[in-house]
Amino acid sequence: MFARYNAWANDRIYAATAELSPQALAEDRGAFFGSLLGTLNHLLVTDRLWMARIEGTSQSGTRLNAMLHHDFAELRVARQGQDQALVALVEGMSEERLAQPLAYATTTGVAQSQPLHEVLSHLFNHQTHHRGHAHHLVGLALGQEKAPVLDLLAYQRSIARAA
Repeated sequence: MFARYNAWANDRIYAATAELSPQALAEDRGAFFGSLLGTLNHLLVTDRLWMARIEGTSQSGTRLNAMLHHDFAELRVARQGQDQALVALVEGMSEERLAQPLAYATTTGVAQSQPLHEVLSHLFNHQTHHRGHAHHLVGLALGQEKAPVLDLLAYQRSIARAA
């Protein structure tokens, strides 16, 4: 459920963000990653990093503040692809796989190991944390009334209505 919620919430924040000019999107507003564009890039960077760790590929040298896409349209396409890949990955996992430890190295090279379900919990919580920053930045730029509802309950109610 959290992978699908994550994709839903990202789609909503990106739809609102699309109303901003490139200048407003890139404006440093003092957020953890400066701008809304920086924040959205950070989330894509970290999702790619965690996906690579889960898939067993190396991501040494990853900078958490990397700007993968300066163009919002390109960033949005990349985000949609990442969300689709994450949903497919999670939905294809067995309970046994989720319980298995994931061994990986942090971005500073420190070896870690923890159950995969804990890693995924972190990944989705991290998305929610920084998407909250993005939500605030959208509200500052467009007005709070244009910031989309991202609550998990709103997502759950929307899928219940669709069913």
